[in-house]
Amino acid sequence: MKHSLHYLLMADYLLFQKNLLAEIKETPLTSGQPKILDYLRLHDGAVQKEIAEACHIEPATITSILLGMEKKGLILRKNLNGNRRSLYVYLTDNGRQLAECVNSEFEKIEETAFLGFSEDEKKLLIDFLTRINQNMYVKGSIRDE
Repeated sequence: MKHSLHYLLMADYLLFQKNLLAEIKETPLTSGQPKILDYLRLHDGAVQKEIAEACHIEPATITSILLGMEKKGLILRKNLNGNRRSLYVYLTDNGRQLAECVNSEFEKIEETAFLGFSEDEKKLLIDFLTRINQNMYVKGSIRDE
C-alpha cells in the first residue's frame, strides 16, 4: 500500500516522538522539552525568540515550557547588558547532562530509522528533507502572520 508524503512524514514524526518519549520516560522531561535541550546543546545562550523559531514553537508556549525547565533546574534565563526585552537561555550543568542524554537517544533512533540505508541514501534523504523544509518556508507555505 502506497502512502502520501504527508501521511509518511506525520507517521514517521509520531513514531520518532513515541520512541524518544519511551526512552526518556525516567527523566523529568515533558514532550516539548527534548528539542529545546537539543537546540540549546548547540546554541547555548540563545534568545527565547530564536529558540521558539528554531523549534517551531509559538512564543507564548515557549515561555511556559522554559519556565518549567527553569523550575526543574535545567536552564537559566538572563538579561544581558541591561536589555530587558531579550532573555538569553543557558543550560545548567544538569540541563547539559540531560541534553547529552537526549542527543544520544536521538542518535539511536536515527540509527534504527536508517537501518538498511547506504551512506549515499542517507545523504540523499537528508538532502531531500532539507529541500522540502526550505520549500515550505520559501514558497509561502508558512505565511507571515
